[in-house]
Amino acid sequence: MFKSKTISSGTILYSDLIPELNHCFTTRATSINSEDNATTISEYLGVMRKNLVHPTQTHSSNVDFAQLGVCDYPDTDALILNNFEQAVYLRFADCTPVILYDKKSNVAAIAHAGWRGTVANIVPKTVSAMLDYSKSNIDDIYAVIGPAIGMCCYRVGDEVVNGIKSTVSDYSRLIRTSVDVVYVDLKGANAQQLAEMGVPKTNIDICPFCTACRNDLFYSYRKENGTDLRHNAVIKLRDI
Repeated sequence: MFKSKTISSGTILYSDLIPELNHCFTTRATSINSEDNATTISEYLGVMRKNLVHPTQTHSSNVDFAQLGVCDYPDTDALILNNFEQAVYLRFADCTPVILYDKKSNVAAIAHAGWRGTVANIVPKTVSAMLDYSKSNIDDIYAVIGPAIGMCCYRVGDEVVNGIKSTVSDYSRLIRTSVDVVYVDLKGANAQQLAEMGVPKTNIDICPFCTACRNDLFYSYRKENGTDLRHNAVIKLRDI
């Protein structure tokens, strides 16, 4: 279940599904669009500011591992964290943030799953990379799917619809047609991909917020005519 917490600069969200992982989803008030908020998030996580890192997101399906001393991760839309010194954040404004956590091996990741990333299976690819590294089992993986544009607002064309259909065997609940308009559930599509690769449904938590409907809380690329501001998904491993 998603819950909220107040820190010095405002509200953040987190999931009680993975209390072992220090993680959050920022809101408009706390987003790392300013150095002050970046410092606040660093202090909240207990990490040095220079170790709060993020990749250059390009709507790819490229996955990488965070590395100590490395701040540049070009053309990367999923970053895996396996050390205690760094924290990782990615940027979002309607696309789906997916935090993944291997409870057995204490390894985590964030994936940026817009429609292109979702169609390219970025979340299953990230899970596979995590399991290749940790040698854990699929039922050790937990997924927290953060605030993103919902099926209520995500109007799409044939390219997106056909792409989503190609990635899952059961898309019956992911597509809604109203007159001649089609809407897609991106959060649900990523959850379905995870379920179909073997992640137990009880290991998946989905945020109820639509970023377009709740534009007061989150940035929305569609609602705000292509804003370049972003909220964030953030992770930091605890030494457990």
